[in-house]
Amino acid sequence: MQLSDVLAQRWSCRAYRAEPVPDETLRDVLSLAQRTASWCNTQPWHVHLLSGDATRELAESLTAHVQAHAPASDLPTPQEYTGVYQHRRRESGFALYESLGIERTDMAARGAQMLKNFTFFGAPHVAIVTTDAAQGVYGAVDCGGYVANLLNAAHAYGVSSVAQAAVAMYSDHVRQVLGIADDRLVVCAVALGYPDEEHPVNGFRTTRASLDESVTFVR
Repeated sequence: MQLSDVLAQRWSCRAYRAEPVPDETLRDVLSLAQRTASWCNTQPWHVHLLSGDATRELAESLTAHVQAHAPASDLPTPQEYTGVYQHRRRESGFALYESLGIERTDMAARGAQMLKNFTFFGAPHVAIVTTDAAQGVYGAVDCGGYVANLLNAAHAYGVSSVAQAAVAMYSDHVRQVLGIADDRLVVCAVALGYPDEEHPVNGFRTTRASLDESVTFVR
């Protein structure tokens, strides 16, 4: 696919079929993401790619953990959402719940949908992306570039995905289950698989700000 087509067409999938992605395809996608540029070529990312029973076991233990424990993120979370950032966040959330027919006041249904983050929306594979703690903010930024390339490479190979910050909110549990060393920070998860095209949640799309809002041209 042309890069312009990938960027225009890629979307975040929140309902997957159980069918696994062939290992060869996953390796091709990960090999492309590995070409990501990084600060001083440090390549600070490391990925735990879970499939099969490993995906299911993490989903089960993580879901139980989330319902009994407070979040414990390795990375600082946003202090607040105000102005246009709050507007964009709400617009995306409202579109998600509207696609599922969930009323804004139905907190039980919203909570149940939130928990699907921790079963990776039924995806057969999940990539847990970590960074070297000593690289600080630069390592996290480099991992952001890696994640973007992973999402786009997956789409080019016909594999759907969604980046999940929610999983990183419970970094302590993820670290324990996967045996991740203390010198690694959990950045996010990326669910990977083939989309359930009949599920209504996969029908909505987010908007993007105009170029005039996002770029200041200086001459």
